[in-house]
Amino acid sequence: MSLFEGQAPRPLADRLRPSVIEEVVGQDHLLGPEAPIGRMLVKGRLASMILWGPPGCGKTTIARLLADRTDLEFVALSAVFSGVADLKKAFEAARARRKDGRGTLLFVDEIHRFNRAQQDGFLPFVEDGTVILVGATTENPSFELNAAVLSRAQVFVLKRLDDAALERLIARAEQEEGRPLPATEEGRVTLVAMADGDGRYLLNMVEEVFEIAGRTPLDGAAIAAGIQRRAPVYDKNKDEHYNLISALHKSLRGSDADAALYWLHRMMIGGEDMAYVLRRLTRFAVEDIGLADPAAVTQAIAAWETYDRLGSPEGDLVVSQLVIYLAIAPKSNAAYKAHGAAARAAKQTGSLMPPAHILNAPTKLMQEIGYGKGYAYDHDAEDGFSGQDYFPDDMDRMRFYRPVERGFERELKKRAEYFDKLRAKRREI
Repeated sequence: MSLFEGQAPRPLADRLRPSVIEEVVGQDHLLGPEAPIGRMLVKGRLASMILWGPPGCGKTTIARLLADRTDLEFVALSAVFSGVADLKKAFEAARARRKDGRGTLLFVDEIHRFNRAQQDGFLPFVEDGTVILVGATTENPSFELNAAVLSRAQVFVLKRLDDAALERLIARAEQEEGRPLPATEEGRVTLVAMADGDGRYLLNMVEEVFEIAGRTPLDGAAIAAGIQRRAPVYDKNKDEHYNLISALHKSLRGSDADAALYWLHRMMIGGEDMAYVLRRLTRFAVEDIGLADPAAVTQAIAAWETYDRLGSPEGDLVVSQLVIYLAIAPKSNAAYKAHGAAARAAKQTGSLMPPAHILNAPTKLMQEIGYGKGYAYDHDAEDGFSGQDYFPDDMDRMRFYRPVERGFERELKKRAEYFDKLRAKRREI
């Protein structure tokens, strides 16, 4: 540190950076005495690990404090700014340090940004203990990291900071500043909501509130107007994209219109492609509602066409309307299950011929060998139903479609049972 560096102003978030692992908030499920990383610290032995979590949850701070607690040299690299040459220097220095009896914790931020070959380069140094690797990522390691790396490092999931953890950070900021936060109770709630689980972002906003507030404490409206709100964390091409569409789909399946609307608007605010959302909603209408409400798919297609004509924001309402309709519609996956069961049966018995009586016989030869012989024309029957068997001769009759007692399928079940009874009666004759 230079002579004047210590006199330079430091951001509040930097001044409040925890100095010991016990000061880290919101991650007790990992750092507590009986938690996975906590148990490592009790034993004094760290294993290589991947810290997966959203921005501002403490990944970098935890890595630094782990090195301090276990007396390891802390070496930090960013995959955004580092290349192969930087990695080689780090490994060479770690080897030299090891000869002197000192270990190295190599922290790699945004580790998912290293390509496959670069990730493989870690392996020999992790395996022989030259470094304890601690990687940090905001992306799902299952998709972004090599299987070889994942087999040598434990993956720990860090949580976004809850309201209680964020309130603790505000209290620490007040202690650091030596005065209460100049905000009303409503203002504090607004700050916590705007932070969206990001501790670093919260402290940056708190610092700004300390600077801009006058004698009157700021209420929620003043804070919302005076502080730049960041965009929600959402990458429509990565993990959050799949998490939110899954949440929307399962909320619809659970007939929870309010939750479904919430997840829909999270995706809208994040800039999701609405063609993707509408395609998934149409699929839901077929897969999870099906014949319990045959109008559901009609509603989905109509909403899709309406949105294409209106665009956003005018067309946003029709998507919300569709979500409400799908959520409260009766549900059945009977057609979906019948589709899968029939496909499996067709693959298993794919060489069986149709029974001869339902084959057309356009030539004399085909007539002579029995094509079409014995076919009963259903319309000639008194009730319009012949009861003949249409499965292959060498295949037992199978039931694929099993309608449920919900919505329109209740009526379809009655129809299916009616034909079952007629079929059984015809066989008795």
